[in-house]
Amino acid sequence: MPKKRQARVEPRRSIRVLVAKPGLDGHDRGAKVVARALRDAGMEVIYTGIRQTPETIAEAALQEDVDVVGLSILSGAHMALFPRIIGLLEDHGLDDVLIVAGGIIPDEDVPRLQSMGIRGVFGPGTSTHDIVAFIRREMGQAPGTDEGAEPA
Repeated sequence: MPKKRQARVEPRRSIRVLVAKPGLDGHDRGAKVVARALRDAGMEVIYTGIRQTPETIAEAALQEDVDVVGLSILSGAHMALFPRIIGLLEDHGLDDVLIVAGGIIPDEDVPRLQSMGIRGVFGPGTSTHDIVAFIRREMGQAPGTDEGAEPA
C-alpha cells in the first residue's frame, strides 16, 4: 500500500494544479481559460490536453506532485470516468489531493460526485475568480491577487 502523503502546501509555495480533459471531449476552450486564470493567480498549472485516459491523468498527478486535480468534461461521461480517476489517485496514494470538476455536469449529479470526493463542481459561466478563491480556501491559503480572472 502506498505511503500516505502529508499535506504540504507551504504558505510561500505555489499551489500545483493539474487540469485534465478525460474521455473523448474534443473541445478544451473552457479548460484553457480556467488554466490560464489559475496561472495568472500565481498557481503552477500543468495542462494535459484533450482525450486523456483515467490512467494517464492519475499518473500525471503523481509525477507532477500536484495539490489539485481539475477535471473538465463536456461529454456526459463524468459518472463513468470520475470514479475511475478517483480510484486511481487513491491507488497512487494521492487521496489528499483536492479534486474539482467543471463542464457540462447536471445539477442532479453534483451530490453524488461530492460524495465520491469531488470537492467543487463548476458549471459553464462560473467566474474564474470563484474557482481561484475556492481552490485557495480549500488549500488553506489566504486570498491573493487574481487579476485577469474572468467568467469561464
